Amino acid sequence: MATKIRLQRRGKKGYAFYSIVVADEKAPRDGRFIEKLGTYNPNTDPATVDLNFERALYWVNVGAQPTDTARNILSREGVYLMKHLQGGIKKGAFDEAAAQAKFDAWKQAKESELKAIAVKGEQAKRDAKKAALEAEKKVNETIAAKVAEKKAAAALKAAEEAAAKAAEEAAAAAAEAPAVEAAPAAEATEA
Repeated sequence: MATKIRLQRRGKKGYAFYSIVVADEKAPRDGRFIEKLGTYNPNTDPATVDLNFERALYWVNVGAQPTDTARNILSREGVYLMKHLQGGIKKGAFDEAAAQAKFDAWKQAKESELKAIAVKGEQAKRDAKKAALEAEKKVNETIAAKVAEKKAAAALKAAEEAAAKAAEEAAAAAAEAPAVEAAPAAEATEA
């Protein structure tokens, strides 16, 4: 029986979540499997992998063939590195302690890379938020300037209208004033 290490789709529509399983190569994708090795969630940034390392290493050592995606996941988790190091131990290139030290150094470097990616992602989010805020401030300033311009124009127009109305009233009052003065003069001549 040929076995494969592959992904089995879970989750809901539009939100895929996968189980990493060992199955017979003739079994359907989401069908029967021999053993579940872990889970893979590509929806997070970076993708989250929960893997039973020892069992994955066992299945790789006994000849289970992973699919391309499963191979990438196992490689990223260090299963293939450990298989390589165990081959070096069997050949006598180095001892088990040296192999474990190399693996631990690789694992720490990998974790620091993931932390750097996470920090970079958070910084990018903060920068994007800051840039959006600055853009919004500029838009608000231009809108405030336009509103102030309109208010100034309206105030100027109102002042001009008030001045014109005052001039009209003054002209009307001036026109009425001579007529009023002429009327008392006419009364004085009659008496």
